[in-house]
Amino acid sequence: MKSYTYVAKSKNGKEVRGTINAEDVKDFMAQAKAKNLEIKGYEEKDVKDSKSIRKFKTEELSFCCRQLAAMLTSGLTLVKALDILSKEQPTEQAKEVWQSIYENVQKGESFSSSLEQYRGVFPEFLISMVGAGESSGSLDTIMQRMSDHYQKEQKMNNTIKGAMTYPIILGFLCIVIIIAMFTFIMPTFAGLYESPDDMPAFTKAMMAFSDSLVHYWFVYIIVIGAIVFGITYIMKIPSTRLKFDKLIIKGPGFGPLVVKIYTARFARTLSSLYSSGIPMVECLQRSSSILGNRYIDELFENVVDEVKQGETLSSSIQRTEIFDSMFCSIIFVGEEAGALDTILGKTAEYYDEEADSAVARLVAMLEPVMIIIMGVAVCMLLLAVFPALYGSFDAIAA
Repeated sequence: MKSYTYVAKSKNGKEVRGTINAEDVKDFMAQAKAKNLEIKGYEEKDVKDSKSIRKFKTEELSFCCRQLAAMLTSGLTLVKALDILSKEQPTEQAKEVWQSIYENVQKGESFSSSLEQYRGVFPEFLISMVGAGESSGSLDTIMQRMSDHYQKEQKMNNTIKGAMTYPIILGFLCIVIIIAMFTFIMPTFAGLYESPDDMPAFTKAMMAFSDSLVHYWFVYIIVIGAIVFGITYIMKIPSTRLKFDKLIIKGPGFGPLVVKIYTARFARTLSSLYSSGIPMVECLQRSSSILGNRYIDELFENVVDEVKQGETLSSSIQRTEIFDSMFCSIIFVGEEAGALDTILGKTAEYYDEEADSAVARLVAMLEPVMIIIMGVAVCMLLLAVFPALYGSFDAIAA
């Protein structure tokens, strides 16, 4: 992959500078033609391998966007703001990334095209928003909006992580207790029987499981590893992933709660994109893709086609049967009132609160499941042990 820094004439006759990543010169020219650019000159260079660079975390993106917004609002030039930002980075790798972006912008490249060189390090959503901010001349406003967006994303991530802490600890304890019961407690009762043939069938089965766990533990590790690998491989198959993603939003009990979380992210992203002047078709494509659900992506291909043909957004989304009717009604009101960006912003705030409640309820559903699993394991141990205890009591009584 090569990076081509170019000087070109745009469709309206203005001289523009930028960068296009392409496989070769032919691919570069094809991409430039698609953008209606008449190339006057270009410079070829190797693209830095962004795969070897750690992707910026949500909290880091929020911090960088907030700093840029503050500096741009105070009157600093973009070049000076990027120079200061690169020096404030806490890690050497982050400093190198921002230093490279600063140098590219200083040479006359656009901020968005400089970010494109690190596609994968920076999310597509941020690159699109920066491009929209440069086109509209409101980069400072866009940076502030991005800061708020990633701050809310980080808040939701922290809510999910915080809510999952207790179930994860409970699940770990559940596994440890089950292993301890069948490796330390269960074998001690084997001596209560004079012969294995005297054991009831269920007790014999539990003793065999306990023995295999003690002597062949490595087999269980191999099997678990194979299952994890198998599931990972299967999930990469498009048809399987499509069915799984559909189950996530259509499943009983947890499905509606997941949809609440998706609605919050979709509304917030769509609001940010649309209010920045990005065309609705691109807004829909990016807002749906940010959810990471292939089933939703497939449905939104039809939504995009219908909107292109003049269909209203509210009716197109309603037909997908993903989001609840209230969300579709809110979009309809926004379209009718001509204030879709404002209404989407307020709707995103409402669904952010709904998403927090949905996360709490999802976690609440996990806790009893783990307790039941632990209870079943203890019950199986007792059912296997009680016959031996009763037999020993009878022997003592005799």
